[in-house]
Amino acid sequence: MKRVVMAVSVLALGAGVAAHAESKPGYEGPTTSWGAPDLQGFWNTTSITSLQRPSGVDKLVVTEAEGRAIVNRNPLIIITQQEEARQGEDPNDLSILADKNADRGYNAYWIDPGSRLAEVKGELRTSWIVDPPSGRAPFKEGMGRSGGNGVPATNFDGPETRPLFERCLMTETMAGPVMQNAMYNSTSQIVQTPDSVMIVVEMVHDARVIPLVADRSAATHGPDAIKKWAGDSVGWYDGDALVVQTRNVHPLQPSLISDAGTVTERFSRWSDDQILYEFTVEDPSLYTQTWSGEMVMNASKPMYEFACHEGNYAMEGILGGARKIESEGGTPTLGPGTAAGIVAPPAE
Repeated sequence: MKRVVMAVSVLALGAGVAAHAESKPGYEGPTTSWGAPDLQGFWNTTSITSLQRPSGVDKLVVTEAEGRAIVNRNPLIIITQQEEARQGEDPNDLSILADKNADRGYNAYWIDPGSRLAEVKGELRTSWIVDPPSGRAPFKEGMGRSGGNGVPATNFDGPETRPLFERCLMTETMAGPVMQNAMYNSTSQIVQTPDSVMIVVEMVHDARVIPLVADRSAATHGPDAIKKWAGDSVGWYDGDALVVQTRNVHPLQPSLISDAGTVTERFSRWSDDQILYEFTVEDPSLYTQTWSGEMVMNASKPMYEFACHEGNYAMEGILGGARKIESEGGTPTLGPGTAAGIVAPPAE
């Protein structure tokens, strides 16, 4: 469902990073009836800013003019501008699509990438990652995301070989760890009780139920043999912030941590309208260093139900179409993708 939302900014701070202000100067956040920092509500992270810095950009913080130039080079923004310029014309005329990509999974109507970079503490940010300064995840040579079923996306043998998102099971981008923004549906809801915190994300409607303990020293996780979607999380309050430690991500979920990794997240109220989200990733098996980032979650309207018909109804069509192609002597393949053929203008 498309919606108009505020641009989102995010702040992330790791366990080993020097302390800094976690709320707007002079702001005192609300507390729950049992005295915990009140983080409850609906929050949105829609923004052109994403986890890693785009190529050709060498700064974390940019001016408004520099930010507009980065936005105008974003493939999803280019798609939207091209389609808006041709509204009302013959939908069967492929020239409407500058990339001639007739089988995009989505046209611009169905996406909601935002229209500007995120603003974090008054600064326009080009990435959620703040350390290392490159704004890129410091993967070791030859390493990449952990997990996944190892089956190529072009395998149409059965439902078990299709991607998790296509099967309406999981999308690691929104639920995390690390939580991020998506191409659309970047809304989440936080609900607190004295014993636990639940974070529900709109995209595929994933829910993280996080048990609470007294403090870091009391944090324990379940058996390593039990892996969970979005990981095995435990949380505690540290002053005005909720701290969440996550390990043991389900092996079928593409993840930013391996079995040896840990993500530490920190949620605090920056203002009535924003939550400051900070994260630190520690995983020496995947990365050359510990890395961290910052993002903000903006107050939002309630989320929509995510009715994932692709898994409920379309799987039969996906696999049936593959069988038909095979019966004709062909090989099932994927379409070129939403942003295929989009050529961004050169950086100014």
